[in-house]
Amino acid sequence: MKRKQKKYTTYENVVIFPGTVEKLIARAHEYVENYQYDLANNSFEEALKYSEGDEVTLSVYAYSLYETKSFEKAKEVCEQLLNIGPTMYLEVMELYLTICMQLKQYKQVETIITSLLEEGAIPQEQIDKFERLKDINANIADNAKKQEDTLTSVNEIDEELFQIEKFMSLSPNKQLTRIHELTTMNIRPIVKHLKAIIENEATHPFIKSIVLILLVEQQVDVNLKISKFNQEKYVNPSVMELPTKMPQFIAISKIIIGKLEKDPSTLEMVEYLLSKHAIVTYPFEWLHYETEDVAISYIDLVRTMFGSVQEMDYELVEFLQILEKLTELQEV
Repeated sequence: MKRKQKKYTTYENVVIFPGTVEKLIARAHEYVENYQYDLANNSFEEALKYSEGDEVTLSVYAYSLYETKSFEKAKEVCEQLLNIGPTMYLEVMELYLTICMQLKQYKQVETIITSLLEEGAIPQEQIDKFERLKDINANIADNAKKQEDTLTSVNEIDEELFQIEKFMSLSPNKQLTRIHELTTMNIRPIVKHLKAIIENEATHPFIKSIVLILLVEQQVDVNLKISKFNQEKYVNPSVMELPTKMPQFIAISKIIIGKLEKDPSTLEMVEYLLSKHAIVTYPFEWLHYETEDVAISYIDLVRTMFGSVQEMDYELVEFLQILEKLTELQEV
């Protein structure tokens, strides 16, 4: 009697049924089409545990990783793809070079493009594009070098001005001025003082945010405890996004644009408030409030400012008004 052939495979003792990989990949593509790149990456990663992946799958996965700033992983996938010898070789190579630029691997980019041009690997109609990419890379590398030189050549910071006792003796407005003076300086020599300012319970929430943003912009590797709005969070600026790149900000902004695309004056005012308030709440965003409720409340608040009377979520609108006062360095 002929034995029945089994209809599934296994991976590390996990049963993989026929069609599982295809469903995961199809779901990943759907997520990408809807700009849900984090979800797409999860599906791709799961699918590629059980399959090596074809050219299309790896190409879309690399792009999706790039969109979530997962540059190291995106580079690995591109390298895997380039080893296959994809039909869209130059498109993949262009993405690979762009990722290398994001990783500040400028010399590698220059070497690869120079080699491609010398070997005649680039069709005549695309030579201009790769030469422009080479020029852009050179300009970015030059600017990065100049910025680094500027940060190291500026006058030394007077550490005494940022010692916690001296700094806290100033008014919030003077504190803000002092912090703004650090924008073009290398702040690493005074990180311990900035950490003390951020972690001090008496520091104004807006000042905490501005100091934190400064640390994020310079990608300072330091562990901090942030306390504000009765919330507490441990963060490291070296791996943080800026306020306008945070998930809830992006989601709220998208809803607001959708609702106010035919009302540009209201949209402009709402976006202005949204950006200011994103700073004062950073890194907590809008606390426990739901994204859509926040978006609608901003619209209601601005329309009220323009003289329109309407029903609204008064608790949430009152919270937004508190945020506005805090951005003006008032105490609430």
